[in-house]
Amino acid sequence: MNSKRWASGLAVLMSFAIVAAACGSDSDGETSEGAAASGDCATAGKSISVLLPDTESSDRWETQDKPGFEAAFEEAGVDATVVNAEGDAQQQQAQAEQAIAEDAGVIVMTNLDSGSGAAIQDLAREAGVKVVDYDRETIEGDGADVYVSFGNVKVGEAMAGVLEPLIDDLGVETPQVVMLNGGPTDDNARLFREGYAATVEARADAGDWAIVADEPVPDWDNAEAGVVMEQILTSANNEVDAVFAANDGLAGSAITAMQAAGLDTTTIPVSGQDATVPGIQLILSGDQSMTVYKPIADEVASASEAALALLNCEDIGAVATDLAPFAENEGREIPAVLLEPIAVTADNLDETVFADGFVSEDDVCVGDFAQYC
Repeated sequence: MNSKRWASGLAVLMSFAIVAAACGSDSDGETSEGAAASGDCATAGKSISVLLPDTESSDRWETQDKPGFEAAFEEAGVDATVVNAEGDAQQQQAQAEQAIAEDAGVIVMTNLDSGSGAAIQDLAREAGVKVVDYDRETIEGDGADVYVSFGNVKVGEAMAGVLEPLIDDLGVETPQVVMLNGGPTDDNARLFREGYAATVEARADAGDWAIVADEPVPDWDNAEAGVVMEQILTSANNEVDAVFAANDGLAGSAITAMQAAGLDTTTIPVSGQDATVPGIQLILSGDQSMTVYKPIADEVASASEAALALLNCEDIGAVATDLAPFAENEGREIPAVLLEPIAVTADNLDETVFADGFVSEDDVCVGDFAQYC
């Protein structure tokens, strides 16, 4: 992350640490913090629990999000725990129950699916615990208190923005396009697809492109993605010209399947997301066209700020200045922080993920990939 971003994030966290320390009464028995000052803030002084989803769909959860949250809450002087459900919805509910039993005031949660997420939110609400939906919105139940993520339709739009001209430049009369989508129980996968499908379907309706397949990958499972892509290739007689893959893991699986089928993947535009080390390596080798970089430090800082505001009974609208439509309740909107994703190609790696320290060139430029650096 560049110095300006880190300085901004640090300033935010320090300000909340000061607020937390000042949550008691002043010399005349009152403070300037309204409900918190009058002793009506039931969550003030409690802990925060962060529930992360897995380690399989992306390495970001353990390498970026976890240490980011730990550092943020330590800086703010707030007790916090960060746990990972390892893809198990029952385990995530047990982790939530433990957090509630241990007197957490706020839960920051990345659900595994909206049904199990809604069940956790119900438990939290009954116990007077506030909830931040982190990265994925829980679209069932009554909704979280605040939602922090990136503009997820914009993620898909970023993919289309890079791939569309590449596909048009292939010189193929009717390019055969695959949409390899994320897990069907993850609402983010729907939003990502909405972003790129708008372009794909419009070009197909115009007769410019043909849609070979439009398939979800259960649980974002990379091994399953390889199987799905193999089946697509078999059905299409290997006639695939481009792949809209919803993240780097799916992209890597699709590329491996196409290479096994004898295709030259350096001539096939492929999208990705998360700016993972494997994804960036495939971009450098020319096998993957792009990834979508979501500066996790910014997302962690925003979610931490929101959690601290909820913990201290402050006006969440001052932090969450966006609104997210709530799918289960038409017309309802949830306070949200929606950050801007960044399209990354071989041309801007140095100015984005490398400059921000999101990934290290030392980690990327190893083995067979060192020749591309």
